[in-house]
Amino acid sequence: MSAFGLNSINFYKVLSLFSIVRGYNIFILIIAQYMTAKYIFDPFQSWKTLFFDINFLFIVLATALSSSAGYIINNFFDSPKDKLNRPNKFFIENLISKKNQFLIYIILNFLSLIIAAQISSYSLIFFSIYISGIYFYSNFIKRSFWLSNFFLSILVTMPFLALSVYFKNFNYIIFFFAIYLFFLIFSKDLIKDLESLKGDIVYSYKTVPAVYDSRITKIIFSFLILIIFIPVYYLIIEDLGLMSYYFILCIPFFLIVLLLLWLYNKDEIYLIIHNLLKAWILIGILSISLLNLNY
Repeated sequence: MSAFGLNSINFYKVLSLFSIVRGYNIFILIIAQYMTAKYIFDPFQSWKTLFFDINFLFIVLATALSSSAGYIINNFFDSPKDKLNRPNKFFIENLISKKNQFLIYIILNFLSLIIAAQISSYSLIFFSIYISGIYFYSNFIKRSFWLSNFFLSILVTMPFLALSVYFKNFNYIIFFFAIYLFFLIFSKDLIKDLESLKGDIVYSYKTVPAVYDSRITKIIFSFLILIIFIPVYYLIIEDLGLMSYYFILCIPFFLIVLLLLWLYNKDEIYLIIHNLLKAWILIGILSISLLNLNY
C-alpha cells in the first residue's frame, strides 16, 4: 500500500476517534468549566491564577478524559441502533474496531483516575462514581423507561457540581443555573429520543416515544419547557449584568422551538430542534463571560 493510502487510512481513523469521543463536545466542556470557574464560582480570581491552578487543571483533564471514555462506551453499546438510525455516523465511527475502542476506553478512564488521585482521595472517589455511572447508564439504564433521561441529565451536570465543591461556592443563583441546565439537558434528550425512535423500537429501548408516542413526548417536552421558565424567571430578575439578555431571549427561543415541534412531525425537524438546543447551550456557556458586565 502506498504512503498516501496509509495516510488516508490514518486520517479517517483519527476522524473516527474524534467522532467517537465527541471531540467538539469535549472542547466545549473544557471551555464551560473554565468559564464557570472564572465568572461564577470564583469571579475575583484572575485568569492567570486560574490557568496556573494545577488542581483545577487536573479536574478539567480528569473530566475531559472520563467524559471522552463515556462517549466511547456509549457508542459501543449504541452501535447496532446507530447502524439503523444514522448509517453514515455508524460507518465513520466503526473504522476503529470494537476491540480497540474498548481498549481506548480503559486507557482514558485509567488516566482519568490517576490524575484525579493527584488532587485528593475525594476526587478519586468522585471520578470513580462518575465513570461507573456512565458505564451503567450506557449498558443498563439507557434502556430503562424515564430513568434514562433523568440519569443522563444528572451525569451531564456532575462535572459542574464538582467545581462547586472544589471552590466551596454554592448559592441560590448557582442553584438556578443548575436547575436550568438540568431541565434543558432533559428536554434535549427527549428530542434525541424522537430522532432515534425507529432504532429504539427495534432494539427494545424503553424511551418515552417508544413506550408512548410522539404526541405524548411532545406534551412532556412542553411541560419541561414550562418548568425551565421558572429558573429563567429568577435569573432574569437577578442582576446578572449583560448575561440577563440571554435569559430574556430564552422566552422567544423556547416558544419558537415549541412552535416547530408542534407544527411538524418529521425526523428532519427533530434534528433541527436538537441542534438548536445544543447551539443554545453553547450560547449560554459563552454568555457567562457577560456575567456582571453592564453598559
